[in-house]
Amino acid sequence: MFDKSAYLDIIDFIKSKGLLTQVVSVSKNHSIEAVEHAISEGITVFGENRVQEAISKFSQIKQKFKNIQLHLTGPLQTNKVKSALSIFDVIQTLDREKLAKEFFKYPDLIKKKIFYIQVNIGSEKNKSGILREDADQFIKYCVIDLKIHVVGLMCIPPISRDPTMFFNELKEIASKNNLLGLSMGMSNDYKQAIESGATIVRVGTKLFGERK
Repeated sequence: MFDKSAYLDIIDFIKSKGLLTQVVSVSKNHSIEAVEHAISEGITVFGENRVQEAISKFSQIKQKFKNIQLHLTGPLQTNKVKSALSIFDVIQTLDREKLAKEFFKYPDLIKKKIFYIQVNIGSEKNKSGILREDADQFIKYCVIDLKIHVVGLMCIPPISRDPTMFFNELKEIASKNNLLGLSMGMSNDYKQAIESGATIVRVGTKLFGERK
């Protein structure tokens, strides 16, 4: 079930820094009952990693609760773009040209959505995201050429290294491209992310417990 006290601890930390960081409660691999419990505690912003799981879990919930906002926080296959646009309000994992072109095929749908570009900030072979050296060009391509509503950047830093350096690097890329949104930080490093200027943290395990 949802841990309200853990959520309030995060909110208190954000307030102590004088910031307005948004907390996305990542409910992937957790039950509908856990989501409904979170909603009963006043939570309205959720994250899911898989399109089909999000549809099965949130289709009826979003019809019942109109104020729910759902973020895609996991990688997206191009053949699931239209389905993703049917359920998610925010796409945090726009990470390659092929995917951007697929979104461009649905102009009436994407104009209602918010996008973040995922940057592979640690240049890791096993992680999704546009490489740092390609980020400026890709951002311009998405914003100027495709007219995608990109508001910020997202990253997952290398797990074995101090994340602060990577958060600051993401912030520099965003600033250079006049983007205000910074989605960075999860259960294990959300404090460093907030201190580095995150506008969004994506917290799952701390709020919902270990994934099934």
